[in-house]
Amino acid sequence: MAWIVLVISGVLEAVWATALGRSEGFSKLGPSVVFGVAILASMAGLAYAMRTLPIGTAYAVWVGIGASLTVTWAMATGDETVSLLKIALIVGLIGCVIGLKLAH
Repeated sequence: MAWIVLVISGVLEAVWATALGRSEGFSKLGPSVVFGVAILASMAGLAYAMRTLPIGTAYAVWVGIGASLTVTWAMATGDETVSLLKIALIVGLIGCVIGLKLAH
């Protein structure tokens, strides 16, 4: 159960990071509200998962999921340029996250 909550929390990290960028310094209400709700839920899920998972592994997996999804979303929406190097690095990051899960 902790792993499922951790993955969902990692997805929510990508949501709050994207909303933070779109809030324009918290000057836009909609993205600012999404940011607030998503960061609270993401942190609560991370805290829950850390009750049973090692802190280093849980945090690294959470950040890896959030970072890879944030960059992937930005490339998919045209906010960031797509390059083979970026794609390779994201694949490498995902591979490292999977490795941490398997090493647990």
